Amino acid sequence: MSLWLPALALVCGLLLLIWSADRFVEGAAATAYHAGMPSLLIGMVVIGFGTSAPEMVVSAISALQGNPGLALGNAYGSNISNIALILGLTALLAPINVTSSILRKELPLLLLVTVLAVSLLFDLYLSRFDALLLLLGFAGLMGYWIWLGLRGSTEQNGYQTDVDLELQAKRMPLKPALIWLFSGMLLLVVSSRLLVWGAIEIARAFGVSDLIIGLTIVAIGTSLPELASAVAATRKGEHDLALGNVLGSNLFNTLAVVGIAGAIQPLAVDAEILYRDSVVMGLLTLSLFFIAFGRLKQITRLEGLLLVLVYIGYSGYLLSKVVGLL
Repeated sequence: MSLWLPALALVCGLLLLIWSADRFVEGAAATAYHAGMPSLLIGMVVIGFGTSAPEMVVSAISALQGNPGLALGNAYGSNISNIALILGLTALLAPINVTSSILRKELPLLLLVTVLAVSLLFDLYLSRFDALLLLLGFAGLMGYWIWLGLRGSTEQNGYQTDVDLELQAKRMPLKPALIWLFSGMLLLVVSSRLLVWGAIEIARAFGVSDLIIGLTIVAIGTSLPELASAVAATRKGEHDLALGNVLGSNLFNTLAVVGIAGAIQPLAVDAEILYRDSVVMGLLTLSLFFIAFGRLKQITRLEGLLLVLVYIGYSGYLLSKVVGLL
């Protein structure tokens, strides 16, 4: 088979995935706003769910088609790119302050969830029982966020301020909101199928594992909504929103994305995921924890540069494995 068709499917799938995810988020947020949902809850749950929808759908389809490497690579690769690439690039634009008490609670939670998820992979197998544990953890997280939103916290954090302004400015009527919600979800599935098919065919043609494709091209592509959101929030001075989107996305990826894939189809785990990728993900999460709770309580430009360099080094290592240098 000529490579032009899989390459076209990969590119078109990524572009359509990004566009449909944005429409889905807008429709879901506007629908929730019409239903009277508090803005904090919309920011933490609805928008957080929407920006992680590409990873969820791509990993679910990959698991259904028997490509566990692509499913796990997408989830963990997205976590790595969220911290090292997205937060790194965002911090280079402007230092990211960590001021919200909610975010400072989410950081230890993310570290704990990362340790739990990695420990389940020690036997190099993600069983349905393991997946159930992750999904139960996700359900508990959602319950916690819903409780925070319904409690009506008066803290003026990035979630509340930005979400309120965006929703009030757009004032999308209910009917268009519902149309975008359902059509966006449908296009997410279609674009994800295109993306997965193109990625698998390209991997087979070049003899590259679907894990590497998932960790790089697919992970970056599905993380683009978080990048756009983080950059936009930073330009508005909403630092908590920029960091909160990344933390929320990583929590969703670690618990829901991997959990859904494992529940659909138990996954044999490549040893490299445990000894290489999960270690990088864990160390980046730990470094973020120490940066945010350090003396400055911010991610400085220098630290942002270091994060980007780590991502370049990690991606370079993966590339060297592909071309046979290591």
